Order: sequence, then C-alpha cells, then structure tokens
Amino acid sequence: MSVFGKTVLITGASRGIGAEAGRIFGRSGANVGLMARSKFHIESLTVEIGENAFGIEGDVSSHDDLKAAVDGCIDQFGSVDILINNAAVINPISHLSVASYEEWAHVIDINLKGVFFGMRAVLPHMKAVGRGTVLTVSSGAAHGPVEAWSHYCASKAGVAMLTRCLDKEERANGIRAFGLSPGTVATQMQKEIKASGINPISQLHWSDHIPAAWVAKALLWMCSEDADEFIGEEISLRDREIQKRVGLC
Repeated sequence: MSVFGKTVLITGASRGIGAEAGRIFGRSGANVGLMARSKFHIESLTVEIGENAFGIEGDVSSHDDLKAAVDGCIDQFGSVDILINNAAVINPISHLSVASYEEWAHVIDINLKGVFFGMRAVLPHMKAVGRGTVLTVSSGAAHGPVEAWSHYCASKAGVAMLTRCLDKEERANGIRAFGLSPGTVATQMQKEIKASGINPISQLHWSDHIPAAWVAKALLWMCSEDADEFIGEEISLRDREIQKRVGLC
C-alpha cells in the first residue's frame, strides 16, 4: 500500500497482533522495528522477516526503553514514520473487591502509560519532519464495563482519549492519529480470558475470534490515504464496511 520504504515501530511485537503486523508490514516493503520484552521471540521474528527488520528488547512501561526503541529505529533506518501501540496485558483478571493493588497498577503502566510513552518518544521526530502516523490498538472494553476487567477497561478508555488528544494537538503538524478496535482476536490474551471463566467473553468458542492477520491488515490499510476520513476516530473492525475496505471480504 503506502508503506514501502517507510519505518514502522511496533510494540508488543513478539506474538499475536504485533507479530502479524511485523510480517505484513515487512512483506509490504516497510522497515520494521519490533519491540517486546521477549528477546528470544523478537530475534526469531527478526530473522523470519529479513534484513528490513530490527529487533528491540524493551518494556513499554519504561519511557527510557521506548525512547531507546525510537532512537534505535532512527539510527538503523533513518526515521520512524509509523508507531503502532499494540502492547497490552489483561492478567490478572480479577474483581475490584479482591484485586491486587500492585498488579492492577502494573496493567495501567503497560496499557495506558506505555501508549503515552510511545507517543511522547516518537512525536519530536515526527513533528520535525512534518508527518507521521500513530495507530493504537483499542478495544470495545474502552466504551463499556466488563466484569473483572476494571484495569483493562480503564486503561483502554484512557488510550482512546489519549488518541483523541493527540489528534487535537498534532493534526495540524501532519500527525495522523487514530485507534482500531478489532473485536475479539485469536491470540494468547483470549486463552487467558478463557482460562478465567469469568464473564460472557470467556465462554466464546475459539472459532468466534478473528485471526490476528485481519487486525494486521487493517493496521496496514490505516496507513493509506483511503483511511484518512477516520483520522482522530476509533475504527471498529466489526464493521462490515470497514472489513470490505480493508479487503477482508
């Protein structure tokens, strides 16, 4: 599409949506920065994608790690044109009345603060060159409560507002910012949800979830001019018309 020769930095890239995005962007001619905590999985994926991939071991809950990831991509490829804020966790799934203070806060550190740290790290470079795309993987949980997911719902609601704030502040500076709510996706997170046995989502059959590759293809489409009408908004991949425009049906 429109990513040939551009550089994308993907957080949470060791598996699931992040890994599939790395593969699809790599096959589309982009330079790919793959950031995750798992050194082994990142190294394996980097080899799989090829010479246009760059593995970065780091934790999104550390602003220093995210700044190092952005600087590493610039050193390696000369730019960061696209940031995909994908890294997120949902465990421990727990009711508010018994939730661990520390574990609840750690989910916020990853899911919400990690998105802010990514935006903050990449913005100076994007503003200096007058362009850039920031895509954030959102969730239906951003807009409605789910039993035992208070940490996840709160963090995703915050992420949705962060995206809107970024658009309001930086659209005039050439920054394209929007979110993608994919629905339920066949990833490790869904296995963790299933294992909890709490709330109706844990009762879904595996075949009810869409493949991670669908989400990766939607993220690629969002980098094209065809998606410009949705800048500043949150796109739902459950929308049949969006699926058609992405080329999924």
